[in-house]
Amino acid sequence: MLRRIIEIDEEKCNGCGACAAACHEGAIAMVNGKAKLMRDDYCDGLGDCLPACPVNAISFVEREAAAYDEAAVKANQAAKAQARGSAPCGCPGTRAKAIQRTAAPAQGSAEVESQLSQWPVQIKLAPVRAPYFNGANLLVAADCTAFAYGDFHNRFIRNHATLIGCPKLDAVDYAEKLTEIIRQNEIKSLTIARMEVPCCGGLEAAAKQALQNSGKFIPWQVVTISTDGRILD
Repeated sequence: MLRRIIEIDEEKCNGCGACAAACHEGAIAMVNGKAKLMRDDYCDGLGDCLPACPVNAISFVEREAAAYDEAAVKANQAAKAQARGSAPCGCPGTRAKAIQRTAAPAQGSAEVESQLSQWPVQIKLAPVRAPYFNGANLLVAADCTAFAYGDFHNRFIRNHATLIGCPKLDAVDYAEKLTEIIRQNEIKSLTIARMEVPCCGGLEAAAKQALQNSGKFIPWQVVTISTDGRILD
């Protein structure tokens, strides 16, 4: 079938291995000191490996390739996990998990409890079919928003599955990844939290495009936060 898939320029590749570590599906491996796409059917075409490459040796092409085989990927991940005696997660920091918030802070405590209900939160790292997305209110937020707005956890993160990113720093279009998250899960609503600065427009545009591309009709809103921590709309 003709589809979008990654291509690795071995001349540019410096052998750092960052792309292989970033590829959760195990499609990339290091061979003779160079990154190599080992199996077309392991590449989902979402490109988590692209921003990991420090020398821009990875790009997208459209060519004849085997369809992405999610079942084969999961079987391979499980086999590797069994061999090393751990969960099929790759880097521990990318292991998907739900976080249960049950106990309230002790009376009189000044500590403010986190409202984050899942991990990871980076758009690039979140698995498309993570179980915590089903039935969730989805928050897509610019990563600066939580620092600018003082009550961000209670006002925005509470009762939401949270994804964060910065299109300026990541230099990647999030639209395709967000499209698949919305398309493949039962998302109840979408909130886009962005800063007032122009570069945050990329995040808003990607989220809106993802909603349109998903073919789903769900309630959505955009909230803009000023650099001095006020909600503007």
